[in-house]
Amino acid sequence: MRLTWGQPEDLLAHELVQSTIEGKDVSGVVARWTAAGGDTVPAVSGAGPVPAPPALRALARELLDELDALPAAPAPAEPDGWARIAALLPAAPVLPTVPDGELARRVHGAWTGRSAGCLLGKPVEKIPRQGIEEILRATGRWPLATWFTAVGLPDDVAARWPWNRRSAPTSLEENIDGMPEDDDLNYPILALALLEKHGTGFTTDDVAQLWLDNLPAGRVFTAERAAYRNILDARPVPETATHQNPFREWIGALIRTDVLGWVAPGDVRSAAYLAWVDARLSHTRNGVYGAMWAAALASASMVCASVEDVLDAAQTVLPPDSRIAQAVRLGREAALDGDVSVGLDRIHAAYGDLHWVHVLNNAAVIAYALTKGAGDFGTSVSIAVTAGWDTDSAAATVGGVVGALLGTDGIGQAWTGPVDGRIATSLPGGEQRIDDLVARTLALRLTEAVVPVADPADPADAAGTARVGA
Repeated sequence: MRLTWGQPEDLLAHELVQSTIEGKDVSGVVARWTAAGGDTVPAVSGAGPVPAPPALRALARELLDELDALPAAPAPAEPDGWARIAALLPAAPVLPTVPDGELARRVHGAWTGRSAGCLLGKPVEKIPRQGIEEILRATGRWPLATWFTAVGLPDDVAARWPWNRRSAPTSLEENIDGMPEDDDLNYPILALALLEKHGTGFTTDDVAQLWLDNLPAGRVFTAERAAYRNILDARPVPETATHQNPFREWIGALIRTDVLGWVAPGDVRSAAYLAWVDARLSHTRNGVYGAMWAAALASASMVCASVEDVLDAAQTVLPPDSRIAQAVRLGREAALDGDVSVGLDRIHAAYGDLHWVHVLNNAAVIAYALTKGAGDFGTSVSIAVTAGWDTDSAAATVGGVVGALLGTDGIGQAWTGPVDGRIATSLPGGEQRIDDLVARTLALRLTEAVVPVADPADPADAAGTARVGA
């Protein structure tokens, strides 16, 4: 079996990268691994083409444990505990409120926009920027302004840049029939179930239990797959995020938290805190901040008047000297000068060495696409996709924000029509109607802010197990 995101020999190559980022001395591990014939180049698609023989795989497990045990360099600008994060943040913004009818319009637009953005990016997920452009030029659709198609695509281009195997049968213009199943929509639907069962008092352990009860193991990826394995191995939170999990600063947690913002309209700090409780199951540092930022974007999009206002509000939940705060600032700044190709060149120059599922490069793209798109739905999601990297996830987040600001009618029939108000899912209950998801989201609206209660064992590191209404 070719198991993506789980084979020890593949995890080790990624962990060498992550450990180096964290300031660990990996030289001894590299020497032993290469001497045994191991490859230090991480697999792009999640698994190398040839599984390691038993002895090499056993060595990979041993070396992963050694890397886990190595101390990371101090990172005071990038803490993991909520209290330490909160101490670095500026004052929470005071945002406007909107009438109930307007909130309902925005929630509907957010669910629809997230779906349409994700759907646009699905067939080219994992294809690099230059491949996406070649496909579009070959089919007469450059620059991107509508769905991808295989009609008229030359065989040599198709062979050079194959569609995402799982997505192509359901996400090309000629075969779209509603929003197909995708983890970018599974997680928001799961978040509704989490809030319906536990309210805002949910704990990180509650998130873990909900995964076990509802998420097929084969439909979780990267950090979530590693965390799922750790949950089954009875490892406690937050070890679930760190044990043999080299993907802990990737994008996975960012795609899980939109609903946590939609239910907290205008309260970006509460949205970020709820996202922190969720994200720490599988992520650390910037991986967690990405989730907090996405929740804050979603929260602000429920009440703000413009994309710039949304971005300004959401930026207040990011530790200001963190790497993701720098990435977001770069994305916004790059949108102010030059055309799209120039801006994306700047982002790729800064983050082109990162894996296509990392949080930093994709956060920069999200900030860039929102800023450059200036509130136009098609332009915004198209930029997010043509940037490359995690195309469906970045466009889903962008689509959710712009969709909320515009409402479903403002998104436009060309984008909403194929979605048809339906979202397929691998969760219990099967296909969902967006109208029903909107009603469930509105029923969960927070009536007061939530603030954490610190863990008495470590007041600086709130455990995410309790909170009180403010």
